[in-house]
Amino acid sequence: MNHTQEFQTEVLDVTIIEPRLKHPTIFEHFDKLPAGEAFVIHNDHDPKPLYYQLIGERGNCFSWKYLLNGPKIWEVEIRRNDPGQHVETLGEIVSKDLRKAETFKKLGLDFCCGGKKSLEDACREKGLDVLQVKNELEKTANASTNGPQHDFDSWSLSFLADYIVNVHHAYVKQNIPILLELSEKVATRHGKANPELDQVRQKVNAMANDLTLHLKKEETILFPYIKQLENQNAPGGQVSQSFGSVKEPVSVMENDHDIVG
Repeated sequence: MNHTQEFQTEVLDVTIIEPRLKHPTIFEHFDKLPAGEAFVIHNDHDPKPLYYQLIGERGNCFSWKYLLNGPKIWEVEIRRNDPGQHVETLGEIVSKDLRKAETFKKLGLDFCCGGKKSLEDACREKGLDVLQVKNELEKTANASTNGPQHDFDSWSLSFLADYIVNVHHAYVKQNIPILLELSEKVATRHGKANPELDQVRQKVNAMANDLTLHLKKEETILFPYIKQLENQNAPGGQVSQSFGSVKEPVSVMENDHDIVG
């Protein structure tokens, strides 16, 4: 062990503790932890029940990270959260590793319009086992990828805006007419027996209208303004329109996302 952090982190061997005293001993260690500090529990089975007991009795004030995940030995790092520490959201998790978006899609977790929620809150609302979801995310992070991975953080804002328009906007524009046609056809053929299908048609129409307007605002207002801001220091660069702060039009776009979501 060459890392200083490994010397500093206490390892509690739960296997040598009398069964009835295991959880009280772990709680005692946790309660003594300063904010931001951690200890590791070493066990011969998955201590998942402890996670839910900690959540129930201490609240969402800690992080839980598997260091070893069986089949014979389990080690978990339990860290007390710093009250001032930022809790990572679904959107931020995906922005750091786009591969995790596929895991969220598979589990039905909305990282776009619902991307401002923490993983714990999103899993609780969906009735998902947060530890199982974290495990799935770890598998995704450790898996090798076969397809090309874009390094979006290295792109200029102008290039990123063009990418969004040419890839994502194009996809929406191509598929909106198909969704409108299908919702109309299904409601017309089966609406009498299933009146809820007319509500679906109305919502699809509303979504299509909102998305179409949203794309237009991004393409004609927000993205050109971002490009002007990025290029204003270049020779001949200038900003022809101003909103006081780019946060204002971005806030409008985010509100559009929430409505459509």
